[in-house]
Amino acid sequence: MTKRRNNYRGYSRRKVDNREIRQRFLIVCEGVETEPNYFKRFRVPKLVVDAKGLGVNPSQLVDKAKDLRKKDEYDQVWCVFDRDSFPEQDFNNAVKNALEEKFRVAYSNEAFEVWYILHFQYLNTGIDRRQYKQKLTQLLGFEYEKNSDLMYESLLDRQQVAIKNSTKLLEEYEPHNPAKNNPSTTVHLLVEELNKFIH
Repeated sequence: MTKRRNNYRGYSRRKVDNREIRQRFLIVCEGVETEPNYFKRFRVPKLVVDAKGLGVNPSQLVDKAKDLRKKDEYDQVWCVFDRDSFPEQDFNNAVKNALEEKFRVAYSNEAFEVWYILHFQYLNTGIDRRQYKQKLTQLLGFEYEKNSDLMYESLLDRQQVAIKNSTKLLEEYEPHNPAKNNPSTTVHLLVEELNKFIH
C-alpha cells in the first residue's frame, strides 16, 4: 500500500467538524463540466469527493472508472452519464457493466438537466434535451448556463422535492429499462449518499 493511500486511510479515521469521515467517493462523469461542477459543490470535506469529467461515452466511462479505481482507494465508485443520443445498447450495457464491477450508477434520460427540473416539478413526459435550457431558465427565473458551478447552491432548498420526484418517477417504470425510460434519473441516489457526509 502506498504512502498516499495510508494518508487517505488515516484521514478517514479523523473527525472533521465532529463528524467521522468513513467514505471516499470517486465520481466519474460523462460530461466534462456540468456534472462535476455540481458534485464538487457539496459541502463535504474536500477529500471525500473526487469528481472527474471525462467527456467519453457511457461504456468508455465504465472502463475509465475501472482504471481509476486501481490507482487509489475509494469506498464508493459512481458512474454518472446521460442517455443523450448514445445507442440504446451502449447505454444499457454501461449500466450492466458498471453494476457488475460493483460501481453505482447515476444516469439520466435524456440528460442531467432532468434532475434539475425535478427540483421544481414532477415531470413524467419526455421532452427533447434541447428544450431543457428554455424550461430551466423559466423555472429558475434567470438564464440557465449549462456548465454553471452555481446550480448546487441555486437548487439546494428544493433538493428534497427533487429526491421525492425522482423516486416517484422511477416507480412508474416496470420493468426498468434505463435507455427507454424517458424521463428518468437515478442522480438522487448519489445525492442521498453524499448528504450523509455534509458538514
